[in-house]
Amino acid sequence: MNFNLHNKTFASLINSTNGEVCSDTLFNYYQDGLNIWADYAGGSINRGSLIGKFVSENELEFNYQHINQNGELKAGFCKTVITLHKSGKLKLSESWQWFTGDHSSGHSVLIEQ
Repeated sequence: MNFNLHNKTFASLINSTNGEVCSDTLFNYYQDGLNIWADYAGGSINRGSLIGKFVSENELEFNYQHINQNGELKAGFCKTVITLHKSGKLKLSESWQWFTGDHSSGHSVLIEQ
């Protein structure tokens, strides 16, 4: 199945404790062909952005960066699998790792709003 993320908004359902995204963080996605990008903010994040691409019909890879409420610049890498949630909305299951700080990794799930 081919997915289109253009002009779709997502919010967090689940995140690892070492992550900074929460249910108040909203991601606004855009797409042009295989290229994707998003702006995000909310919760502990003042402003963030990501840029990446589709690597298969339902998988994304992207780099992300943001500035949190403490004024820290954070960045990392993410691999995402897109599926349909039981509600019929898009679900993004993410495996990520920080480039900054402790370089730890985690898992999050976002749902289309």
